[in-house]
Amino acid sequence: MYLVNKDKKTLEPIAKAAFRDVGMKERKDLQEWIVHNPEVFGEDLLVIQKEFGGFADTKERLDVLALDKQGNIVIIENKLDDSGRDVVWQVLKYASCCASLTNLQIKEIFREFLRSGGQKENADEILSDFLEDTDFDSKLNEVGSEGV
Repeated sequence: MYLVNKDKKTLEPIAKAAFRDVGMKERKDLQEWIVHNPEVFGEDLLVIQKEFGGFADTKERLDVLALDKQGNIVIIENKLDDSGRDVVWQVLKYASCCASLTNLQIKEIFREFLRSGGQKENADEILSDFLEDTDFDSKLNEVGSEGV
């Protein structure tokens, strides 16, 4: 990887460093960076909650919950290291739990996220703008919202 120096017209090599070697923490650093820069995943995402723990009968929490432009749930599970196969099962478990979220639940999750950050914005307005649809209820997590 290189750092571009436009003024000097040079490329300066950057040494590789593991997150732990530079003192980064998963929740305090990586998660907050992702919450504030979800475009890092290469698509428009709207973060609707962090440390989401709305699962029955468990105290587990997924790192970041977001929506894509089609209204689908996106689960982001952060790892600063190679945690092996358990990560796949963890995300599959979270996906199965989130698949049944209704549009009303999604909106309340997002409202709570805004409140917890001290934001006074209207969740419905933000969702409508993000999904580019004033009738966004029909778009939110269509699988979980069927029959609602």
